[in-house]
Amino acid sequence: MGVEEDEYEGGPDQLAEKMQNLDEALAEQRAEALRAGLADFDLDEDDAELLGGLASGDGEIEFLPALPVVAIVGRPNVGKSALVNRILGRREAVVEDTPGVTRDRVTYKAEWLDRRFSLVDTGGWEPDAKGIDRSVAAQAEVAIDLADIVLFVVDATVGATSTDEHVVKLLRKSNKPVFLVANKVDDARQEPEATALWNLGLGEPHPVSAIHGRGVADLLDEIMKVLPQVSAVAKYEIGGPRRVAILGRPNVGKSSLLNKAAGEERVVVNELAGTTRDPVDEVVELGGKLWTLVDTAGIRRRVHLSQGADFYASLRTSTALEKSEVAVVVLDVSQPISVQDLNIIDLVLESGRALVLAFNKWDRLNDDDMENQDRRRYLEREIEQDLAHVAWAPRVNISARTGRHLDKLVPALEQALESWDTRIPTGKFNAFLSELVAEHPHPLRGGKQPRILFGTQAATRPPTFVLFTTGFLDPGYRRFIQRRLREIYGFEGTPIVLNMRIREKRQR
Repeated sequence: MGVEEDEYEGGPDQLAEKMQNLDEALAEQRAEALRAGLADFDLDEDDAELLGGLASGDGEIEFLPALPVVAIVGRPNVGKSALVNRILGRREAVVEDTPGVTRDRVTYKAEWLDRRFSLVDTGGWEPDAKGIDRSVAAQAEVAIDLADIVLFVVDATVGATSTDEHVVKLLRKSNKPVFLVANKVDDARQEPEATALWNLGLGEPHPVSAIHGRGVADLLDEIMKVLPQVSAVAKYEIGGPRRVAILGRPNVGKSSLLNKAAGEERVVVNELAGTTRDPVDEVVELGGKLWTLVDTAGIRRRVHLSQGADFYASLRTSTALEKSEVAVVVLDVSQPISVQDLNIIDLVLESGRALVLAFNKWDRLNDDDMENQDRRRYLEREIEQDLAHVAWAPRVNISARTGRHLDKLVPALEQALESWDTRIPTGKFNAFLSELVAEHPHPLRGGKQPRILFGTQAATRPPTFVLFTTGFLDPGYRRFIQRRLREIYGFEGTPIVLNMRIREKRQR
């Protein structure tokens, strides 16, 4: 008989009642006896390590001094993001040979000569910009206000333009220390081009090549001489706020959600799909608590078919998810749930992060016309059918545009994170397993019945359980164990990982 893929259905039982009335001291003794019984089986080094203890992170809040801020500004396509990557020593900012790739002000942590500082990349500044470009320019102006030092990047091969002179006026008003960076000076022959930039009136130009790295170390040495130890503009760094990644398809309202939560236009929002390119971190206060919200680029249908900036943007999104603790997947209720939405949810499940589903644009369903009533009915059906595998994830109906029910996001996040951190004592877990197996034994396979010898929680974040068994457990039976774990211990908002270690009896 082959392995059944159907969900294993156990009948009614008294499991919940028995777990409530559990004598914990007795359960621990029984677990110890089961653990001792494992000595009769062939175990490897990893098993011994696992049985020795639990690895878990802690979420303590630590206050770090406010790092000095260095902002990089200039007109489009002068090589600002390339300079950021060169200073960081890695390809972090999205770079492409077309103007206007960077749109938000994006902060990175950098280090030089054992000194740490914040590096802010901005979009290209243009004086008469319209639409999205105007929003990008506004973010660059805010970056100047919130910096201790400004690096003004000019393309030395083009020389000073009228736009550059506009930026100079802006910088003079700010009264901030400014370093004039003459980029694209790839060798000594081009250095005379850089000297022509003296006429901008910002002092000595620093010739560099962001692509090749020429002159960047000398520039950083000069910056270190004037960089303050503690920032005059930045807030204290908070190491503790939980990191929340905001994910979803392009144009579902991720950036609007971040702006509404922050209470200011922190990231560029536009009707144009795919506005955000680089992940943007922002510490915001929600529900009396500080959170680090990470706005990410919308994940398009097929990443491998995306080109240029969009391809790199989707890779950055995956990295931002890995660095976060909980993901808020934003779904647009005015449109049917798509395969793309499900792929994004699967991405979160694969990463093992806690999950909250935010159904955005809910205000559109409040209208009483028939179309909206139908859409609401269809939506419920779609949730039942398409999102059945994440029925455990908290749902929040919000409107990022109006701020409706944004306060409900916090309890959902807290619940998901609490589940993500949950630890079940070994005694309790083994009592749960023995009661479950007693009432719903695993079906016979090939005349044999696999036994569960011992179980332990190997890790939290996400809760990861390891079962020592005498044979392979059907996928349906493993899902049944997960389902009963959720029914008894909650685990709302977190995936559960259930691993098996099949061990044979030692030959005497």
